[in-house]
Amino acid sequence: MGVFVIAEAGVNHNGDLDMARGLVDAAAVAGADAIKFQTFRADAVASGTARKAVYQTKTTDPAESHVDLLKKLELPREWHQDLKRRAQDRGLVFMSTAFDRESLDFLVGDVEIDRIKIPSGELTNGPLLLAAARTGLPAILSTGMANMDEIAQALGVLAFGYLGFETPAQAAFEAAYASGDGKRRLADKVTLLHCTTEYPAPFADIDLNAMGTLSAGFGLPVGLSDHSAGIAVPVAAAALGAEVIEKHFTMDVTLPGPDHRASLEPADLSKMITSIREVEAALGKGLKEPKPSEQANMAVARRSLVALQPVDAGDVFTEANLGALRPGGGISPMRYWEFLGTRAARSMNAGEALDE
Repeated sequence: MGVFVIAEAGVNHNGDLDMARGLVDAAAVAGADAIKFQTFRADAVASGTARKAVYQTKTTDPAESHVDLLKKLELPREWHQDLKRRAQDRGLVFMSTAFDRESLDFLVGDVEIDRIKIPSGELTNGPLLLAAARTGLPAILSTGMANMDEIAQALGVLAFGYLGFETPAQAAFEAAYASGDGKRRLADKVTLLHCTTEYPAPFADIDLNAMGTLSAGFGLPVGLSDHSAGIAVPVAAAALGAEVIEKHFTMDVTLPGPDHRASLEPADLSKMITSIREVEAALGKGLKEPKPSEQANMAVARRSLVALQPVDAGDVFTEANLGALRPGGGISPMRYWEFLGTRAARSMNAGEALDE
């Protein structure tokens, strides 16, 4: 299986069902493997004193509270089945990120999603992590803003939940993570996404090589949740071995809302996915050998040993009369020194290839 590309619609539906449907259609046309939205209850995510992120104050009404912004961006429960059917009809996996326990239960029990996406902001939300693992579903965990210790702690909670243990405690999480059964369950269930949680993320802060650090440190499949401008970073991630790539997209970057300006429009999403598929094909199997497309060029590009001037039978081959010219297919010039000082078995014209 190749790179699993998630087209992240997120909250870019702007509370408009037709726009949400259009995002599903655009993701399918672009060639994505999955479409993902976000499912939450604003009051279960943020308190009345929660502040917006700086980027949100630049893209939304500064006087609007964080909770009020979230309320406008909730994905209504009644839309989910409609969008899931539309996605499946177009060959897409339907996904949505749950930001609270009620939303997680709804997605698993009612929408019947087949995998869970845990966003970066919930990596330290132990109760939600535990509830996600106890569903038994595979999980994709974004790691934006996290250090290695925090990721290990999150994996401990997930391991504990996947193993079916009953009494949560820090020591129990650590023991589950350290156990062979826990590590095997995590390897079977969890993919880690490197992420830089800023919109758009500065290129100097992305540090794509951290994917390798995650892979080596945790022994799990890795990928990228990308918030950078353009398509260069996700394409590079594919070249570095990302198994999952997630990218925000929108129908129009000029629409009002917090995430549109840091998203790709459909045409660029399509270019990104095409480029990822080209990189996948180019990576190959790591075998250094002549490829089928090269075979016809070998005779054209390589050389054979030839007489550089007319030679009579019995003449001695010297640096003056023996050389290498195209085409190939004859005696390799790597054997040049083997023939120097030997005698020609027959008369040869200038440019005529030697034979054994």
